[in-house]
Amino acid sequence: MRSGWTPWNPFSRRSRPLSGTGVFLDRDDTIIRDKNYLRDPDGIEILPGVPRALKMLNERGIPVIVTTNQSGIARGFLDEAILADIHGRLLSLLLKQGARIDGIYYCPHHPDGTVSAYRMHCSCRKPQPGMLLKAAQEFGMDLGACYMIGDKPDDIETIHRVGGTGILLRTSVMDMHNHSADFIARDLPEAVSWILEDMTP
Repeated sequence: MRSGWTPWNPFSRRSRPLSGTGVFLDRDDTIIRDKNYLRDPDGIEILPGVPRALKMLNERGIPVIVTTNQSGIARGFLDEAILADIHGRLLSLLLKQGARIDGIYYCPHHPDGTVSAYRMHCSCRKPQPGMLLKAAQEFGMDLGACYMIGDKPDDIETIHRVGGTGILLRTSVMDMHNHSADFIARDLPEAVSWILEDMTP
């Protein structure tokens, strides 16, 4: 039976101290521009300010974890090998700018998928918290002390289901009244600055 979550962790966790807190990030329209089922690693467009925001977290030893719904796999638009290439390219581009992501978790499922192996209701597709639960187990995080940054209300619901704090990125299509975010930020640097201030005793 296929696991309900799929991790991709580029760095050894053994070299990093366990931390009670962590920051979860959505991928599309949070750290890279949404290309509608991105299939080409060369099509990655990192959003302005993202490397700087990640470095702010890296410098404080706060784990940075990406959690992303990738239903394009279930729909047959790409496969997991292509997705691995995309994520490898993303990490390489960020590292060249001095920024690090500590783990990437993705959900390849969708209940209406055309690829039978991925057509299912699962515990990892946001707003289900499966990816967060697995990351917390692997990185030793207290989810109640964690934060999620994303551009959709589902991202906020995901972190709220495990007792954490949600920051919603302002977008041109966002319904300003239909969300339960703890904070609304114009971009990732503002979101991270708010988190670091919120962490200060």
